[in-house]
Amino acid sequence: MTLLLLISAGVLAGLTGALLGVGGGVILVPTLVLGFKVPLEDAVPASLMCVVASSCGAAASYVERRLSDIRLGLTLELATVMGAIVGGLVAGLLAPAWVALVFGLFTLYVSAQMLLASPRPEQCPETYVPTNYPLGISGSFVAGSLSALLGVGGGPLKVPLMSYGMGVPFKVASATSNLMIGVTGAASVAAYAWRGHVKLDLVAPLVVGVLAGASVGSRLMPRVPTSVLRRLFALVLLVVAAQMLWKGGEGLWPILPK
Repeated sequence: MTLLLLISAGVLAGLTGALLGVGGGVILVPTLVLGFKVPLEDAVPASLMCVVASSCGAAASYVERRLSDIRLGLTLELATVMGAIVGGLVAGLLAPAWVALVFGLFTLYVSAQMLLASPRPEQCPETYVPTNYPLGISGSFVAGSLSALLGVGGGPLKVPLMSYGMGVPFKVASATSNLMIGVTGAASVAAYAWRGHVKLDLVAPLVVGVLAGASVGSRLMPRVPTSVLRRLFALVLLVVAAQMLWKGGEGLWPILPK
């Protein structure tokens, strides 16, 4: 029974990750910790392995359909990796709780904007030209730093950054994010594997489900209306915001005046 539930959780995460470019970690980590009572230090690397699987399952399909912007992805991924390195170096100097609160509030604002604002007309995915590279590179640097500081993937920040800040069509932004998160996830999971926190008996059924979900999601995404994808992404951002605000509040609670 537990095996089937793990596979089902992986299918849901893979489907969500492939459709929206977020990797599915925002679903898997709370599901494993709260639903399956998996320790956080084991849930995070399991989720990262599934992010890599989701990327592998969806990215090839998106590249074949010419939805992924490979040049843009490589440029932003370089900035993301540099940000992750800096974030790892300064992790001991910043209070993660305050960073989580700020990130949670920002994510809450972005999700509200996506739900309430009127959608802007997009360029055709075949003819668009990305703009505002300085914003994209600096934003990707911040995304990488937050990933190292808080253990969150860069997808929830990169997709709206590309879509709203760089004029990239939403579906192209989602597909390009899927291409990038696999590289970031693979680099992150190596440290956990070195410390022995990758539990293969937990990861294996999740990866089976994620690959199946990502395969279905990558076929569905080109057919789903962009407006529907935007609203789904906004709902996922609300989940991310709730997680970050809870994490920040939990970290600050012991030091708040009574």
